[in-house]
Amino acid sequence: MTVDAHHHVWDLSVRDQDWIGADDPLRRDFTLADLGPEARAAGVDRTVLVQTVTVAEETPEFLALAAGHELVAGVVGWTDLTHPGVADELDRLRELPGGRYLKGIRHQVQGESDQRWLLRPDVRRGLAAVADAGLAYDLVVLPGQLPACAEVAALLPSLTFVLDHLGKPPIASAALEPWASGVRALAALPNTVCKLSGMVTEADPASWSVDDLRPYADVVLEAFGPRRLMFGSDWPVCTPLASYGEVLSLAGELTADLDERDRDRVFETTAARVYDL
Repeated sequence: MTVDAHHHVWDLSVRDQDWIGADDPLRRDFTLADLGPEARAAGVDRTVLVQTVTVAEETPEFLALAAGHELVAGVVGWTDLTHPGVADELDRLRELPGGRYLKGIRHQVQGESDQRWLLRPDVRRGLAAVADAGLAYDLVVLPGQLPACAEVAALLPSLTFVLDHLGKPPIASAALEPWASGVRALAALPNTVCKLSGMVTEADPASWSVDDLRPYADVVLEAFGPRRLMFGSDWPVCTPLASYGEVLSLAGELTADLDERDRDRVFETTAARVYDL
């Protein structure tokens, strides 16, 4: 069976997603009731639900969703890493209904103007608390922030850093550098993992093909290896460009040269290990 290590849900009647434009096809509700049939039809039996906005109320809501839905095996939530009481907040979250599903923390580092935000003393203190709690930390960053990711991962060897969406490479422009060098430097550290996710949204929406994605997938396959690579759909963000089943099929094409054991790692066992599913 397959683990989808990265997807989202949102209900606009509960909370606006202010990153979605007025005319964007994503400006509607996407729920677990929508995802479930698509995931099961694709052979996915476990998922990881990932935060979308930097709002404290979202994480308890996601934990409750996980507790009530057999598809969701883990949650990557948000909390304020810069708050002095972050360790206590992580303890509180784990005591809530569904708290056992908390597997990681993520912050929208891609939106920070400071390229070295992750290296701020208050952020590093928060990341150390995440490590002490036995959780992973998801990195949603732009290519220019990859050097800071490598620096902070070296400073916190007890924390597993999970690179979302390959670090958002510039697929539409077909450029590999400096993204590829940044990814390889991060992958050289043993406490780092990468998600094979979010590629179609970085490609040219009018003309992309699997051949456009392949050079970037090849870089992370070589740099991280299947033991440190996991599939994620990035549903529903992917849907304007590819359906759930199409994204899974694309990932299969990009990993077709792997043997069965290594494919199992990418599509199941890496995520299960890293997120303790």
